[in-house]
Amino acid sequence: MEIILGSGKLYVTEFTGTIPTDEEFETDANILGRISGGASLEYKPTYYTAQDDLGMLSKTVITNEEVTLKSGICTLDSSTIEKLCSTAKLTTVESVTTVKIGGIGNYNDKQYAIRFVHTSGEIKVTIVGQNQSGFTLAFSKDKETVVDAEFKAIPNDSDGTLVIIYMESN
Repeated sequence: MEIILGSGKLYVTEFTGTIPTDEEFETDANILGRISGGASLEYKPTYYTAQDDLGMLSKTVITNEEVTLKSGICTLDSSTIEKLCSTAKLTTVESVTTVKIGGIGNYNDKQYAIRFVHTSGEIKVTIVGQNQSGFTLAFSKDKETVVDAEFKAIPNDSDGTLVIIYMESN
């Protein structure tokens, strides 16, 4: 066991049915943006307990699981916004890209493979999902603009896997 310090890189690519290999996934072209404030993975199970009236017999089952990968992103471009918003539409004329957001009919239902790689390279967290928390662009005179992404995981294989965590052993 060891103490884990540091942040890492966040990679995102459109999910096509299988998780890309490390070589395909972890390229500069797939970096969503530089991270500010780290990243966090949240696993939240829901349980149901049935119990008799006298409290002598009970049975507990898991009824739901939720996995969320969160990270602050401090470098943005139009393709980052497109991956954070499922109703975003991009058009580029010459060197200017316009991002239009909104319109439920514009919902693209794209799923993304998302991977956080710790700076040591010894820990990798991978999910498939979408940003479902929206986003805020706050512009301050004395602070960088950081967009908080919150990707909700969906099952990424026939076993119902929500998150894959790779940890190298020392």
